[in-house]
Amino acid sequence: MTEKPSKIRTPIVMTIAGSDSGGGAGIAADLKTFAALGVHGTCAITSVTAQNTTGVLETFDLAPETIASQIEAVCSDMEVKWAKTGMLSSSEIIREVAKEVRKQKLFLVLDPVMAAEAGGDLLRKEALSVLIEDLLPTCKVTTPNASEAGALAGMEVKTPEDAKIAARKIADLGAEAVIITGGHLDATDLIYEAASETFTLVPGTFVKGGTHGSGCTYSASLTAFLASGESLEGAARKAKKFVEQAILRSLPAGKGVHPVNQLGAILEEKERYLVLRELKEAVLILESNPNFPDLIPEVGCNIGMAIPEADSYEDVAAVEGRIVRCRGRAVAVGCVDFGASRHVARIILASLRYNSQIRAAINIKYSEEALEACREMKLGISSFDRAEEPKNTRTMDWGTAEAIKKYGGVPKVIYDKGGPGKEPMIRLLGTGATEVAELAVKLAERIRQKSR
Repeated sequence: MTEKPSKIRTPIVMTIAGSDSGGGAGIAADLKTFAALGVHGTCAITSVTAQNTTGVLETFDLAPETIASQIEAVCSDMEVKWAKTGMLSSSEIIREVAKEVRKQKLFLVLDPVMAAEAGGDLLRKEALSVLIEDLLPTCKVTTPNASEAGALAGMEVKTPEDAKIAARKIADLGAEAVIITGGHLDATDLIYEAASETFTLVPGTFVKGGTHGSGCTYSASLTAFLASGESLEGAARKAKKFVEQAILRSLPAGKGVHPVNQLGAILEEKERYLVLRELKEAVLILESNPNFPDLIPEVGCNIGMAIPEADSYEDVAAVEGRIVRCRGRAVAVGCVDFGASRHVARIILASLRYNSQIRAAINIKYSEEALEACREMKLGISSFDRAEEPKNTRTMDWGTAEAIKKYGGVPKVIYDKGGPGKEPMIRLLGTGATEVAELAVKLAERIRQKSR
């Protein structure tokens, strides 16, 4: 009898924090982060906030015993090893959470949230001393920003040297490790481990994007990586990278500070997979059609497709070595991959600037018969003249934009009649790779029928 292979157990983690009705920070950010990183997230809500991207309007604290009941309900049923805290607004809440952390023997990541990224105090001033005395000594690691580190250490933190001094002071208060995040300094995070008295720098760069929920997302991702078995330094490096990607893909929501997008990288990977899958299908359509080889230019042809909102060559996939004619058949030389063809990528990227739905293109051989067939199929047609190309421009960037402007939108067909050393060419544009492949096949079949 064959035994079933045992499943890998998914780590279960907990966030003990406040809610954000705008969905950008707090419990919402933590749970999205846990889901994105493949751990099972549980929660104990400490406060309900009336909050949006412009700030915290009101807060409604839950009773300490209600918070304790949530923690006990989860821990009595599930194996929770790592937890993180966020908004703990009052002395009473902090004391209750500290008691539960000890009782449940949780490994704690303490995010000493004092103010919302969008504005608004989340920790009462009189509660700071209780956080330092009761909760800080229970944590494995705390993740203050420069301002929060200053409040914990009782000093101003304005430079990397200040951060080192503050980290030691915070560790002396009981934290096993301190990570002072660099978002308000020089983008470099500082790790201090009390047992070894060692400092480690995790360099980074400031990236453009919304930062609402970035602190919550960092501490939540750190918790998820630690729960998955990463070392402190490894978890810190991965958490920093995760937050940077979430900021880069932030969502334009609301009138204030845009929320980070924890799922942005995952969704982009999904889109890349879908593009590669469709492009492979499109290549098969071309290779299996007996008429398409008639449309392959001397230099070969290529077909490409971009992910949504593409803005670089690496966001456009194509055939690595073009599609050529071999013994009367169309044959793709090489695999499909992103960044494989700058030529076809320029056509697509130029088109995307005018119509975000046009994400695919293919180049085919120019002939008057092909153009006539395009007219008979009632395809929108435009062109550009290479002789009019300005200096210091790239032909496909300029030519595609010129043809689009002339047409008053993105046509299905853009052609040019070539130039010195340049073969004349027709480009077919569409929303997807299979669409332009099928259009090319129909065009080839129409030309073949007319030539009989």
